Amino acid sequence: MRITRPERGGVARSDLTALPDLLHDQARAGAERSRRPMYVDLLPPCNNACPAGENIQAWLAHAKGGRHEQAWRQLVDDNPFASIHGRVCYHPCESVCNRANLDSAVSIHAVERFLGDQATEHGWRFERPAPPSGKRVLIVGAGPSGLSSAYHLSRRGHHVEIRDAGDQPGGMMRYGIPKYRLPREVLDAEIERIAALGVQFTCGHQVEDLAAERRAGNFDAVFVAVGAHLAKRVDVPAADAGTMLDAVSFLCDVASGKRPAIGRHVAVYGGGDTAVDAARVARRLGAEDTVIIYRRSKSYMPAHRQEVQEAEREGVRINWLRTITAFDRPELQVEVMQLDESGRPMPTGRCETLAADTVIMALGQQTESAFMGSMPGVQFDDDGSVRVSASMMTGCPGVFAGDMVPCERTVTVAVGHGNKAAHHIDAWLRGDLAERPWKHPVATFDDLHLWYFGDAGRRQQPELAPAQRVIGSGATEAWLYWSAMCLG
Repeated sequence: MRITRPERGGVARSDLTALPDLLHDQARAGAERSRRPMYVDLLPPCNNACPAGENIQAWLAHAKGGRHEQAWRQLVDDNPFASIHGRVCYHPCESVCNRANLDSAVSIHAVERFLGDQATEHGWRFERPAPPSGKRVLIVGAGPSGLSSAYHLSRRGHHVEIRDAGDQPGGMMRYGIPKYRLPREVLDAEIERIAALGVQFTCGHQVEDLAAERRAGNFDAVFVAVGAHLAKRVDVPAADAGTMLDAVSFLCDVASGKRPAIGRHVAVYGGGDTAVDAARVARRLGAEDTVIIYRRSKSYMPAHRQEVQEAEREGVRINWLRTITAFDRPELQVEVMQLDESGRPMPTGRCETLAADTVIMALGQQTESAFMGSMPGVQFDDDGSVRVSASMMTGCPGVFAGDMVPCERTVTVAVGHGNKAAHHIDAWLRGDLAERPWKHPVATFDDLHLWYFGDAGRRQQPELAPAQRVIGSGATEAWLYWSAMCLG
């Protein structure tokens, strides 16, 4: 049987259009046999949907065969954060899984988490880097994008140094994602594995002049991966500004071990994942009533649906089509909105009053890019985002930018940006930055031959009941909160 050589991530399917002829061929003998089944290479939809660029089909095959270390090594060939992604990724791969049309989607994130935890438990390490290339790369930002890029560049033999303003590496994974979603020992173990490749970290270092840093370190290339940490603000008349917090600072304080006094009634203004995280953390800090205020309807809410559902299960209320007009503790005034034909929220003039001791503003983040102003050729958009080419290089040769460009701001997308940036930086350092677009047809459910698949139930991850997750504000309850890892 002649089989076309499968490409990376390909799916083989037999072409049964010649089946009648094939059956007829069975009556023939020897050289008279002329028709053969052909195999066509197709890209699995899970691979195609993964922002981190994982070859999911390949490592799932190893895991199914019980080859767990081989599965982990196949996974980390693209993404060094198996344990992290198994906990915090919104797994778009599962939403397009062909298996969902047969019984249920493969629980990809659960297998990913298992493999990552196995790596930590058994002390698996990354393979040794390639021989030194003699090239030096500076990465600004130790978040998921910067760490991912450092991992891939160091594996290619380049010397990598990361500089970050935070006290510890991790970026928003450490200071933005609550501990109940991402235990810090998991984060530390994954970062330590990257450091073991020889990546150098300088934390507590604010880069103020990128051109000067590049010259002083004699770096051949620079990757800027500072993300978006500056909170967007809106003017809300308030009698006591001290009771209004921005969500990023609030989450950072809690992640650093502080316990902000937020009172019994907390309102969160916004509709993204950060707003949902802030609301769920407020519940864990003892808020008896937490409400998310969002100015559009549920269908427009940008937060991932699963996170919203979990928040509601934990007692978080959501007031759709509302906007804050004034705050005079303990009263919060909101105006009822309505959507026009294009879906834009319009004021109605009707107002309501809610109880609120604290208002947490979660209206999005923007990038801090002023430190790049000294780089010749770098251009910015009005919101501070950096303009880059298809290769992620700015207008300054050798200076690349990642998750500070317009994009969806998730760990998975940031890791994918770091992977892509590392590829282009490595090509530029070697004098080959030509774009090579790669497209591959995706396998749809109709392309599959279902007789090949057996029945298999979806494996569900254990989780604490909502009442156990939200415990209270006493000393014993607080200790339990930090210890119990609900949903990962």
